[in-house]
Amino acid sequence: MDAPPTSSAPALRRLLDLLASGAATEDLAEVQADARRQGAPAEVLAEIDAATWQALRVHRTLRQHRRREAELTALFDTAGDLAASRDLDAVLQAIVRRARGLLGTDTAYLTLPDPRAGDTYMRVTDGSVSPLFQSLRLSLGDGLGGLVAQTARPYATPDYRTDQRFRHTRRIDAGVLDEGLVAIIGVPLLLGDRVIGVLFAADRSARAFSPDEVALLCTLAAHAAIALDTAGSLAETRAALTELAAANEVIRAHAAAVQRAEQAHDRLTDLVLRGAEVPDLAADLAALLDGEVAVRDAEGEPLTGRGRADGALTEAVAASRTEARAVPHGRAWVCAVLAGQELLGSLELRGRPDLDDADRRIFERASVVTALVLLLRRSVAETENRVRGELLADLLTAPDRDPAGLVARGRRLGVDLGRPHLVLVAEPAGPAAAGPAGRERLAGAAVRYLFGSRGISAEHGEAVVLLLPEDGRAPGAVAADAAERLARLTGAPVTVGTGRAAAGPTAVAGAHAEGLRCVRALRVLGREGAGAAAADLGFLGVLLGDGHDVDGFVSAALGPLLEYDARRGTELVRTLRAYFDCGGSLTRAKDELHVHVNTVVQRLDRVEVLLGRDWNHPERSLELQLALRLQLLARD
Repeated sequence: MDAPPTSSAPALRRLLDLLASGAATEDLAEVQADARRQGAPAEVLAEIDAATWQALRVHRTLRQHRRREAELTALFDTAGDLAASRDLDAVLQAIVRRARGLLGTDTAYLTLPDPRAGDTYMRVTDGSVSPLFQSLRLSLGDGLGGLVAQTARPYATPDYRTDQRFRHTRRIDAGVLDEGLVAIIGVPLLLGDRVIGVLFAADRSARAFSPDEVALLCTLAAHAAIALDTAGSLAETRAALTELAAANEVIRAHAAAVQRAEQAHDRLTDLVLRGAEVPDLAADLAALLDGEVAVRDAEGEPLTGRGRADGALTEAVAASRTEARAVPHGRAWVCAVLAGQELLGSLELRGRPDLDDADRRIFERASVVTALVLLLRRSVAETENRVRGELLADLLTAPDRDPAGLVARGRRLGVDLGRPHLVLVAEPAGPAAAGPAGRERLAGAAVRYLFGSRGISAEHGEAVVLLLPEDGRAPGAVAADAAERLARLTGAPVTVGTGRAAAGPTAVAGAHAEGLRCVRALRVLGREGAGAAAADLGFLGVLLGDGHDVDGFVSAALGPLLEYDARRGTELVRTLRAYFDCGGSLTRAKDELHVHVNTVVQRLDRVEVLLGRDWNHPERSLELQLALRLQLLARD
């Protein structure tokens, strides 16, 4: 017994094959029955049932169009035989000419109704010499022709001008007089009981028309009616054929779109089943749509490509989320990646400013597949982070107990503790965010922040600790970026501190202690909600940091002065030290330096240019004095 199908793809392909081969409706319905007999899951049966219903609709539409096409083709052939490859004007002109010749009249003409104007007009004339007569228009009931059209019966008069059976009008009488007509006969062009025109023959002298002449003209009028009807049928046939061709083109385009959508669905689904990552999905989607695809997370940070979302792109994602479809964004397209109402990220397609409906549906379907991939990754990441979090907790509480064992555990979990890492200590800022609930939100935000990276996180004490592989950026920049993104993810300020990069269990524990001291210092300095490294805190960083980077602190504080003195041979550093040693007295400083007081003033002005106007403010002054002392100790 065959295993029950787990995917609707084979059934969908079978339906398309049956449609392409022109199979009967029973064969299409058999696909659903086979799936039921094989014990397919309910969701697969639902997809096959929907696809079978659509296939039956397409099959029915194709059958109707084929029948109509056969009928119209037969009608076209019949009309072509009747017309004998002659156009309408030539046929009508021949009929009018033959009427004139057979009846031996001076002129013959044919009028047709004008539905828009509500009257009749001269369609064809033969033997006419008067432009006024040739341009005549007759209202229903006016003149002999109006009476013929109104009664659907032939009428003849030996002398039109004196015959009072007809309603004479000034315009008609003027035209008849201008043409010089006297005797006129008119017969209706009938299609069933409907008058579609009037055929006339006329003489410029008095004459009585015989019944045979009337019958002959009626026969010619019947031919004219057939010709007109044939022309109308041909016009309708051409219009119907055009419509049919357009419908067939729509069907072919739809079938091609269905086939392409199926191929795209199979391709994207296969990626998910093979455990592909987001970059693989983006690359395949770019190949399918012949464009460039960027994937971003819910905060606009790139998961593929470069550059986080700007304001305009964020607005486009919000619009796509609201409308639940892809929306244009400049010369690109954007589609929100949703799981229910939760925004997981977004897709951006560049290079395809004009996206047709079929490709837009593929793009939108890709957002669903992307949501599935992101949900799977998040689930895996949360599970892995819980296991790795246990490793991080052991690293911070007992790094000396079994360093080799911790390194081995980390290697099994994909964390190389022999490589330099940054330890970020993050705490919710402000009383509103404090407490277990705030830490829980921050812990969840840390998992999302680390999504897609090799970092790990865990709650530890009153804070959340993140362990990140060093990536070449300055520790302070990493901490500031983490504070900003964690604040966006939690909706509340987050303070983040870090120290220098560390490798090995013991050094990681020391880096955690340094980061914790940095967070406390930021809180004391009133910089809650910021992110920084110990090295960013000036002389406090020297005191708080485990490395005590004295040279770095001195260089950061006095660097411009030291470089100026070395380049120009001046004594700005010595002058600044004397100024502070003398309690800020210019007089005592000039005696200490054995220079004029103006020289001291000029040197301090240069110090202000190099260090900034706040060099003599209390906090900056304290930092400079500490740097001068440390520089003096290092020199000694």
